[in-house]
Amino acid sequence: MLNKNLKENKFKRAIVSPFRGVVKLISKKAYITYQYKYITHHKLNWNNPTRYTEKLQVLRLYQYPKNDLVSKCAGRVGVREYLKEKGYEELLIKSYGVYDKFEDIDFNKLPNSFVMKCSHGCAMNYICYDKSKIDLISLKKKFNKWLKTNYGKKTVELHYSKIKPQIIIEELLLENNKLPIEYKIHVFNGVAKSLYVVTNRGSDIRYNNYYIDWTNFDGSQFNGWKKTDYPLDKPVNFDKMVKISEDLASPFPFVRVDLYNINGKIYFSEMTFTPAKGTLILDDDKCDFEMGEWLKI
Repeated sequence: MLNKNLKENKFKRAIVSPFRGVVKLISKKAYITYQYKYITHHKLNWNNPTRYTEKLQVLRLYQYPKNDLVSKCAGRVGVREYLKEKGYEELLIKSYGVYDKFEDIDFNKLPNSFVMKCSHGCAMNYICYDKSKIDLISLKKKFNKWLKTNYGKKTVELHYSKIKPQIIIEELLLENNKLPIEYKIHVFNGVAKSLYVVTNRGSDIRYNNYYIDWTNFDGSQFNGWKKTDYPLDKPVNFDKMVKISEDLASPFPFVRVDLYNINGKIYFSEMTFTPAKGTLILDDDKCDFEMGEWLKI
């Protein structure tokens, strides 16, 4: 059963939206407190956080903005250096270049398909399946807007604000001519405890939540997302994926490590420190407390 708190009060949103920027400037703590209550319908306890989503707010505002390694690993360029330092260069997706400006990109030298990503935030990506169909004028406008966006300031995830805005272009990974399955492993104080698996991205996208032993963790399904109608097979080398995730996450109280596994070959995708800004609405509210017990801050 979906959490009843998923229903949004659109009238209330329309009333408060014009004032969000002002509140951010006056007090980021006040903004996060209100945002958390508005989205999750729970009061945020700063003094004694017990929920997973509450503790993410503490990390979001007080700890992660002060941690330069968090900013490095949250960035799509910096995290590649981190993986090399940790001895995992073989997990990196092939890079075709890193650019400070869109105008610096020579599209003639790129393959027919690729992925373009901004380094300093989320949801600033472009997947190219056929280079001949690119509208360079609109694409340039889009990326120039993204490069000028202070994503950390916009979302009050200030660890992003330290990341240099750049464009990185990588190989487009496909699995059976589709975007590959994503394995998003949640690591709490160095120990992988749960994950969710994303399938059918780009079409009928689905999200399956599991404990790290691959038993169902359906109550941690969030934001109204649906799981598949069939069970998913655990990768044969899943234990290796868990070990990699725990090693990469070892310096941090919490991080989600995203991996691909294509025909047994593991690829690194990204590290996310405050998923959905920590404002998640779990199907079963008890899971918020269960996950909160895993996280020591």
